Amino acid sequence: MKTLPGDAVDDDTAPGTRVAQEGILRRQSARESAARTYARALPIVPVRARGLTIEGADGRRYLDCLSGAGALALGHNHPVVLEAIRKVLDSGAPLNVLDLATPVKDAFITELFHTLPPGLADRARVRFCGPAGSDAVETACELVRAATGRTGLIAFTGACHGRTAGQHDAHTGAHDVRVTRLPYPQDYRCPFGVGGETGADLAARWTESVLDDPRSGVPLPAGMIVEPVQGEGGVIPAPDAWLRRMRQLTADRSVPLIVDEIQTGVGRTGAFWAVEHSGVTPDVMVLSKAIGGSLPLAVVVHRDDLDTGEPGAPTGTFRGNQLAMAAGTATLAHVRQNRLAERAATLGARMLSQLLDLAREFCCVGDVRGRGLMIGVEFVDPEGEALGVGRVPGAEPDGDSVGGGSGARCRDDVVEAPSGSWPSVMPDRARRPLPAAPELAAAVQRECLRRGLIVGLGGRHASVVRLLPPLTITDEQAAAVLDRLADAVRAAARCHGGAAAARNTQ
Repeated sequence: MKTLPGDAVDDDTAPGTRVAQEGILRRQSARESAARTYARALPIVPVRARGLTIEGADGRRYLDCLSGAGALALGHNHPVVLEAIRKVLDSGAPLNVLDLATPVKDAFITELFHTLPPGLADRARVRFCGPAGSDAVETACELVRAATGRTGLIAFTGACHGRTAGQHDAHTGAHDVRVTRLPYPQDYRCPFGVGGETGADLAARWTESVLDDPRSGVPLPAGMIVEPVQGEGGVIPAPDAWLRRMRQLTADRSVPLIVDEIQTGVGRTGAFWAVEHSGVTPDVMVLSKAIGGSLPLAVVVHRDDLDTGEPGAPTGTFRGNQLAMAAGTATLAHVRQNRLAERAATLGARMLSQLLDLAREFCCVGDVRGRGLMIGVEFVDPEGEALGVGRVPGAEPDGDSVGGGSGARCRDDVVEAPSGSWPSVMPDRARRPLPAAPELAAAVQRECLRRGLIVGLGGRHASVVRLLPPLTITDEQAAAVLDRLADAVRAAARCHGGAAAARNTQ
């Protein structure tokens, strides 16, 4: 297993620091709500961090590929971010000014507008709201409802748009009739059992039918909201052609298209905004996480003709966070000026290609997919019965979708992706996806932590190990991440035994 300078291992952990960390974790368990999530799977106590590296209270160091669920585009405590924060603190400027104009806010909006897709930047308005991504989603939903006079929303299966009451309408787990959830195209677990261009076309046709059929039970909606890459849903990139079709369907019917770039934005997917891969210009963009440079900030960018908000409309007390705006300006500028989106595209493609080795070696790796530095590895039960969704014979991969994902059963099922698309794992088209293996994915996450690597879990069944490293990750660090992940998969597969641990030597 590769090590990096400063790495520590369990045997080197000082007893005193280990005891201190255990005490903090015990108190957290006793005093905090059972609703905590990351702390359950990642029992560490961070005390210092820089770039990709976190140091725990026990002295161990970890490579952080969770990155604050994607909020840390430049990693922890990047010098340009710290300098921007110190400059505001040292200036004596107010730290919260509601929606008043300030030089810090003006600089943030100017830099943000530099990065927007041209078709939107030319006529954009920005609305500040509460500091969480869910606040921005709720604000966007209310924006299009007010602008159109309609109430319904179109969202997609697998979507995760936050946790507030208004945006919960669009979340997969919601049951409110104000939202209609339609199929989101994917290859490995295609809802139509075909995948590829055919599956994406069927998903688009279903959407068109629902919008146009007077007896569909769905009135013309106030808006459609979509993630260019479903993150929490399992790292599933939307096919570019399908996204363009959604743009055409909504434009033809005067339905505003809302693109949720909360996790995909600021270079994460290999373009500054993930929607740019498809060439689509949305009517509304929902932004948070990385735009605050590690601090809480969320905004809605929208077409000027949707700006019907009345003065005094509720948008949140903390919409004037000056430290977050300064950190965000520094982050946006650094990513843009140093072409970190392009770097994410190149390095992400290389990492995906190298992750093919896991699919070749282990039948429990069902799929490897992603875009840029937003990568997912789905774990399956190789001994389970194949499911009735996924590719079927004759289905072709969607050549218009980069890294859209597909799947693998064993080494003989893995082939190289067609020319022009990112390396991906492609299944034997006569086979169907295997049952998800959330216990195995959780075991891989635990084994990663033991090896000094922090990863997240996602997907419909929490069976997808997710990598969200900072855009500043070096080649050496990327190699160490993949080496530790591979070692963790081997260990977890051995513990689970059976076909999960089998190596096909064909």
